[in-house]
Amino acid sequence: MFKKIFGTGLLILAGLNAAAFAQEKTVVNDANARKMLLGKHLLSLQWISWDYFGAANVVNKHGVLYLKGEQRQRKGTDYVKVDGVITEINAQDFKFDGTIEMQISHINNGAPCQREGAMTFAVTGKRKYWRLQEMDNPCDAVTDYVDIYFRGK
Repeated sequence: MFKKIFGTGLLILAGLNAAAFAQEKTVVNDANARKMLLGKHLLSLQWISWDYFGAANVVNKHGVLYLKGEQRQRKGTDYVKVDGVITEINAQDFKFDGTIEMQISHINNGAPCQREGAMTFAVTGKRKYWRLQEMDNPCDAVTDYVDIYFRGK
C-alpha cells in the first residue's frame, strides 16, 4: 500500500485518493444544518428542468462531508454534475470545494463547461433549497441556478 522512494524520503500512497488526505474535516458551525445536509436531496439546474429533478447525496467519511449529484435531461444530452467536499457548514450556507460540470445544448455552443474550486451554496429568504452563489456561467453570458433541495420531512 505504501511505497517509499529510497534516498528522497518521498512517500507515495498507491491506490489512495490524495484529495482525501489533503482535506481537513468539515468545519461544522451549525449542527442542525449539518443534519439537514446529510443524506439524499433533489438537484436541479433551470436549463434542464424544474419539473423533474436529479439527485444529490451528502455522505460523511471520517468527518469529511462529500457531495455528489447529477441531473440529466430526459430527452437529449443536457446535464449537470456536482462532485466534491463540503468544507464548512453554517446556518444559512455551506462551502463546497470541487467541480460543477454542465453541458447545455444552447449554452457554450453545446460544449461542457466546468466550475472548479471553492464555491458557496446558500439559503435565502424562505426558500427550501441551497442555491449556488457563483451564478455567472464561466463559459457563456448566462446565469445558472444550481439548486440542492431540503429533504422531505
